[in-house]
Amino acid sequence: MDFTSALPTFVVTLREGFEAALVVGIVMACLKKADQTKLYLWVYWGIFAGIITSIAVGFLLGGVITGVETVGGIYAPAVKQLLEGILGLVAISMLSWMLLWMTSQAKSLKGEMEGAINLALNDRNAGKAVFVLIFIAVVREGFETVLFILAKFQQDWTLPAMGAIAGLTLAGIMGVALFALGVKINIRLFFQVMGIFLLLIVGGLVMGALKHFDSAVNMLNQMTLSQLCLFNHDSCILGRLVWNGSNILPDKQFPGIVFKALFGYRETLYLAQIIAYLAFLMAIGTAYFKSLGIRFSVDKKKEKLFSSDLDRS
Repeated sequence: MDFTSALPTFVVTLREGFEAALVVGIVMACLKKADQTKLYLWVYWGIFAGIITSIAVGFLLGGVITGVETVGGIYAPAVKQLLEGILGLVAISMLSWMLLWMTSQAKSLKGEMEGAINLALNDRNAGKAVFVLIFIAVVREGFETVLFILAKFQQDWTLPAMGAIAGLTLAGIMGVALFALGVKINIRLFFQVMGIFLLLIVGGLVMGALKHFDSAVNMLNQMTLSQLCLFNHDSCILGRLVWNGSNILPDKQFPGIVFKALFGYRETLYLAQIIAYLAFLMAIGTAYFKSLGIRFSVDKKKEKLFSSDLDRS
């Protein structure tokens, strides 16, 4: 059995799941500190409701895409490709935003959560407030994961679902180890490494979304006999074919299939895909590394060297 399609969902759910586990762990630690462990039940209900809601949203969106194929008539294939492209753009936007937001807010996350819990405990309906806090945290991460799976996999959810379950399980184990067992985990390093993987995986979604739009325009162009294509060679809206690795590095065989699963590699790459991929990595990647303080440290190093040169002169 080929488990490569489970790899990207494993990476995404591990990172997103650990974010949710951090929130849950901080909330439970605050409740224990306030001697309100009786509210743990509301935490568990929040986790359960968040997971069920995320799964329900996944089936609902999946049903919409499937329904288009059955009632869309002759335009159904083109509309389906268009919907999948739009879904890909939404997933790209949300995952990119969460990548940058979590990195910039990581230092203040604990303080913000403790403040929210203190406000909740002062409320008459403290249990419901805790439930809502946990529910929102889990649904936010779960919705992003569902969008990613729908944007990347439409045919068979079995292996991606297995990857998601494995990622969530490991994230839960890491959360328990961190908060319940006192195991030391370098959280900063974990999110930095997983962030780089997520950046490359989302970059692959960019190329996939463009391919969906290209297929949709090409189908509509043939159905309506209109001049909808921007280019008259190789691809309808993606321009010239730049790379054809079907005989060198096919994306359905190892190692190409692994590169496709993790980094969005395609055995056929068009000019617009490459430009969009590099533009995405430069824009979001620069913002991501800047949020980690890497640019700042480099500037400080240059400033120190410049100061040393002035002193010697």
